[in-house]
Amino acid sequence: MTMNITQQIIIVAMVVFGTMLTRFVPFIVFPSGKNTPKYIQYLGKVLPSSVFGLLVIYSLKDVKLLSGSHGIPELLGVFTVIILHFWKKNMFLSIAGGTIIYMVLVQMVF
Repeated sequence: MTMNITQQIIIVAMVVFGTMLTRFVPFIVFPSGKNTPKYIQYLGKVLPSSVFGLLVIYSLKDVKLLSGSHGIPELLGVFTVIILHFWKKNMFLSIAGGTIIYMVLVQMVF
């Protein structure tokens, strides 16, 4: 099934609207002249670690320790994330480094 040009324009417009909405609403709800509510400050402190924890759980949920590569690439990827995070204290670098190590191990070693 293909879309006609009108449907395509509507889809693109809705995606643009949704993207703009998620970008502008925080600035409207929390203007720069007012103090940010304590609950939002709390969420800003705890959500990055929570997301990191969910990412770890989701990444390791299907690891089979008794078959295949026995979880070795996953374990080495997790160790890479831990080492990079304690060394550089940069979440993006930690996640990217662990992902790269894992993918290299899975594609070239195991």
